[in-house]
Amino acid sequence: MWRKLRIAILLSILLFVALNTWFDRLYSTDWNHPLAVAIIPVNGDGSATAEKYVQQLTADSFLPIEAFFAEESAKHGVALDRPIRMLLGSQVRELPPMIEPGAGRFGVMMWSLRTRWWTSRIDVPPGAKVKLFVLYHDPEKSPTLQHSLGMQKGLFGIVHVFADETMAGSNDTVIAHELLHTLGASDKYGPDNLPRLPDGYAEPNLEPLYPQSFAELMGGRIPVSESQAEIPESLSDVVIGPATAAEIGWAR
Repeated sequence: MWRKLRIAILLSILLFVALNTWFDRLYSTDWNHPLAVAIIPVNGDGSATAEKYVQQLTADSFLPIEAFFAEESAKHGVALDRPIRMLLGSQVRELPPMIEPGAGRFGVMMWSLRTRWWTSRIDVPPGAKVKLFVLYHDPEKSPTLQHSLGMQKGLFGIVHVFADETMAGSNDTVIAHELLHTLGASDKYGPDNLPRLPDGYAEPNLEPLYPQSFAELMGGRIPVSESQAEIPESLSDVVIGPATAAEIGWAR
């Protein structure tokens, strides 16, 4: 009897999680109303440089991301003038859980559960559906960054960027990329970090094909030759292609 009760409770929990995930997916990409996204800044390396950078952030710091999505969504027939609203939340002092190096499938699953629980405890601006924890790092102290992640299950992202005003444009690109992961968009580059043709190219039918002038957001880089691609300096060098638009519900 007790065994059957435990199984029933477990199945109920799994059903609740599955339904919650389905509703999150449904309502985050119906585009009947603007999607509110909370940016939660974090001092990612404990440096004074990162702390100073975080302290000077305002909601206007993320307006270029809003403008980018407004322009790109219009190209794909979305009727909203402002499909995504970026909201600045309060700084968080605690670092989010990190995936252990070499973690297998079980380790990743446990990390996801721990992180979803951790994110659920963080207060965000009213109405926010997606939480992006943006960890700022001093380029001199942290010249290379951990891989950023955007999770559709739980609608959250862990984004690593540089605390450097000259890199604000490339930071915006990383934030926008991980945001679309939370909405169901897939990466469109290979293990070599080169965009995949055709979906990872902004202009896959360009003749000659190289050099390209823009990056497809989920392709990540601007292909300049068959074996070389450059990191875009800002979202003005980026577009959202039809495959990505279809994945996030923009294709009508």
